[in-house]
Amino acid sequence: MTPRNQLLTLLPRAELEKISPDLERVELPFKQVLHEPGERIAYAYFVTSGVVSIVNEPDTGEIVECATIGPEGMAGFPLILGTSSMPSRAIVQIPGEALRMSTADFQRALDRSPRFRALLLRYMMALLNQIAQVTSFNRLHEVQERCARWLLQTHDRVLSDSFPLTQEFLSQMLGVHRPTVTVAAGILQKAGLIEYNRGSITIVDRKGLEAASCTCYRLIAAEYERLLTSKE
Repeated sequence: MTPRNQLLTLLPRAELEKISPDLERVELPFKQVLHEPGERIAYAYFVTSGVVSIVNEPDTGEIVECATIGPEGMAGFPLILGTSSMPSRAIVQIPGEALRMSTADFQRALDRSPRFRALLLRYMMALLNQIAQVTSFNRLHEVQERCARWLLQTHDRVLSDSFPLTQEFLSQMLGVHRPTVTVAAGILQKAGLIEYNRGSITIVDRKGLEAASCTCYRLIAAEYERLLTSKE
C-alpha cells in the first residue's frame, strides 16, 4: 500500500506493513459525518484526499469550526489519547477518500508500535496548536484575514487551485453570518486574490492571499512542519 496520507507516509516501511491489513480505503462524500458529539468514535480516518472539519455547535445553534484536517492528519484523534468520544462533530467539507481503521485495531497498533504512537502524539500537538491559534486569533483579526487563512489551509490540503465551497458553508466554518462572508470574499475577489462562482472558489494569487491572511496561518504551518518533519 502506498498511502497519500502524510502520517502513514512518515512511518518506516516495516511499521506501515504491520498496520496495512487493518486499513480500509473508503470514500468521504460531502457532508458525511464521521462522528457525532458525545458518541463513540468507531474509526480513525487517515485522510488521503479531501478535507474534514471539526465543528462545535454552541447553544445558539450556529456551527463553528475549531480544526481542519486533510491528508496531513487523521480524524478520530481523541483515540490517540485513549478516549473514545469528544463534544464536537467531524464532518467532510470537501469530498475525498481516507484509509480508515477500527478503534480496536487502532489501539492495538498503538500498543504494538511505539514509533506509530510517538508520531501520532506529535501530530496531536500540532493539531492542538492549530486549535489554540484559531481560537485565540478569531477575535483579533478582520473577517477577510480569517477568510484568507481558511482558504489557504484548504488550498494546502486539496492540492488544487479550485475546490467546491458555498458561502453558507464558509460562514459556518468562520462562525459569522453569511452577509459578512459575502463582503469578506468580495474584498478578496476585488483584490484579484480569488475568484468565486456559485459553489466554487479558485485561488488566483496564492502569494497575495498569504499576505492578506492573519499571522496564525504561518504559525500553524510552521508547527506542522516542525513537529512532523523535523529530527528534534
